[in-house]
Amino acid sequence: MDLTEAQRQEMAEARAARSETRRPTVPALEAMLFEVMPVLDHGFVRVIDYMGDDGAVVQAARVSYGRGTKAANEDRGLIRYLMRHRHSTPFEMCEIKYHVKLPIFIARQWIRHRTANVNEYSARYSVLDREFYIPEPSQLAAQSAINRQGRGDVLEGEEAAHVLNLLRQDAMTNYDHYLEMLNEGEEGQMRDESRRGLARELARMNLTLNSYTQWYWKTDLHNLLHFLSLRADSHAQYEIRVYAEAMMKSLAAWVPSVYEAFRDYRLGAVTLSAQMLEVVKRKLSGEQVEQKGSGLSAREWRELMSMLGQEG
Repeated sequence: MDLTEAQRQEMAEARAARSETRRPTVPALEAMLFEVMPVLDHGFVRVIDYMGDDGAVVQAARVSYGRGTKAANEDRGLIRYLMRHRHSTPFEMCEIKYHVKLPIFIARQWIRHRTANVNEYSARYSVLDREFYIPEPSQLAAQSAINRQGRGDVLEGEEAAHVLNLLRQDAMTNYDHYLEMLNEGEEGQMRDESRRGLARELARMNLTLNSYTQWYWKTDLHNLLHFLSLRADSHAQYEIRVYAEAMMKSLAAWVPSVYEAFRDYRLGAVTLSAQMLEVVKRKLSGEQVEQKGSGLSAREWRELMSMLGQEG
């Protein structure tokens, strides 16, 4: 990940600033404010601002006037109860704002989560940087034969080198043509004083989807947890999962009791259908249950056996 000297200076100034406040703050998250967490080759996640903490969730659930007088273990127990029973509104009382730099094709996947306030870098106003996401060889995989949304075996040797070359070549060529259509260099200067450039809002359509964009993304804690439950999952696409994993670090620093409950009841939990639960009950009673008489499809049966750590 590359930052310009101006960007480094801007971040240093933001971290050096101090403000007095009466609202609750979280020292662990304060230490992370404005810090860059690198993601992929040129991307990052930064926490810009936040409101609330574990205590705000408890306060909202009890509708108390202050931070409450309950013991910490009682507060932890209440948070775990709220998470376990999928209460949502107490978690909506906390908010967090991130600055994210990410490839455009991941941004288009990310924006499907319509529960945040988003403001993106405008390529109508500014010229995008010459930065593109090029996968690590270990992430360069063929299409899965059994999962239409997933990856199969990793490409190797000449096959992998050819694909990487195409990705770099296409991105660089299209970016060169983008600047040519704008009639601008990378410093924003006109290349040919006798020729007018194409409008930025039109020239940008030639850029490849692995070009990097940036945005501010603000959401409440409830919707952040929903985002992370999907995108930090092992089945999520790698390129968005690594962003979710970086955000998980900020979640653990910000609301440690919520993070613990989320890890136990969402990330580390499984959901059973009524039919799956009935199979488990029958097995616990000592009955030998087979897929054919279980009421489950072959795929559901395999999923259940995987959850139970048994052979399908």
